[in-house]
Amino acid sequence: MLLFKNIKGDRLIWAIVTLLAIFSFLPVYSAASNLAYVGGIGNTFGFFVKHFMHLMLGFAIIYGVHKIPYRYFRGLSMVMIPIVLVLLIITMLQGTTIEGANASRWIQIPFVGMSFQTSTLAAVVLMVYVARYLSKIHDKNVTFTETLLPLWAPVFFVLILILPANFSTTAIIFLMVMMLAFIGGYPIKYLAVIIGTGIIVLSLFILVAKAFPQAMPNRIDTWMSRIENFSNAEDTEADYQIQKAKIAIASGDIFGRGPGKSLQKNFLPQSSSDFIFAIIIEEYGLIGGLFLLVMYSWLLFRMVIVSQKADTVFGKLLVLGVGLPIVFQALINMAVAVELFPVTGQTLPLISSGGTSIWMTCLAIGIILSVSARRQELKDIDGINESDNPLEILSETI
Repeated sequence: MLLFKNIKGDRLIWAIVTLLAIFSFLPVYSAASNLAYVGGIGNTFGFFVKHFMHLMLGFAIIYGVHKIPYRYFRGLSMVMIPIVLVLLIITMLQGTTIEGANASRWIQIPFVGMSFQTSTLAAVVLMVYVARYLSKIHDKNVTFTETLLPLWAPVFFVLILILPANFSTTAIIFLMVMMLAFIGGYPIKYLAVIIGTGIIVLSLFILVAKAFPQAMPNRIDTWMSRIENFSNAEDTEADYQIQKAKIAIASGDIFGRGPGKSLQKNFLPQSSSDFIFAIIIEEYGLIGGLFLLVMYSWLLFRMVIVSQKADTVFGKLLVLGVGLPIVFQALINMAVAVELFPVTGQTLPLISSGGTSIWMTCLAIGIILSVSARRQELKDIDGINESDNPLEILSETI
């Protein structure tokens, strides 16, 4: 087929992403019954179609982005950073609150009647921007003051604009930036300064927000209650979702109840998004959970291989910068469901329902495939017969 001839990049990444997307339909369709009941719709087929459309648009994004030579993302990141900052400011100024807490995470897209979570776009753009700058100073002796304005100022502004409404996303972005900077060879002593500064800024924000709660809506009380509930061994009303998720996981056994036969989906409020992993284990058992772990681990492995084969430092850092957060977010989602981590509100990439999260994950995957496609082009030009054996690749990199 002409479509398959035009698909470039790592074929295994294409296969993994496709398998995850196909697998997502049954659990999302099953979990949507609760949403249909709560919304008084009574029909889950609409949620199935909506999820299908989100994934189709997501794969269109992958296809379109992977056709763009990845070197163009250098300049695009510089153009997009100010645009992202403006979108985050607009999002924050909406002043949306739920029970007094800041809930300004989405903006409405004009004319189409759809909402868009700006922080997810900001995360991808920021990681590309950081990868660009780190590749620029690679193997150079830089001082902290030299990097303060071009590197850390955009990072700081993006994080401070996301923080009031979404601490978990802020923390993940900060951690991923630190990890990418470490991999990119940024001096550890400077990273220690940034981490210390981040802790101080966060502490000051919490103190000011607690002292002047009416000055700016925030979710500090929500953060603190989630941490307290996580550390509290006693059952409370606040950890209702975790308790239901644990019941779902415990009843899944090895092979599960079967597709569509989950009972806890009727009681778990975020059964199709934040806690879909619990529904998957209840319906597909330990086998289903291990399948997802293998898929995300395999995806991580392929991304590392693509990074190692990239022809430039920017390509190597770009793949890791946009790829690691996908796997990291998946692990956090799973850890929350089994109560290894406090509730964060992070979705399961390519599995959970939701438009923005799927599209931005697909954007990141498209960028990774763009880097891989460039390597494939060079291989074809030079006539290199490159082995795809993992053992040979590892032996070359060690």
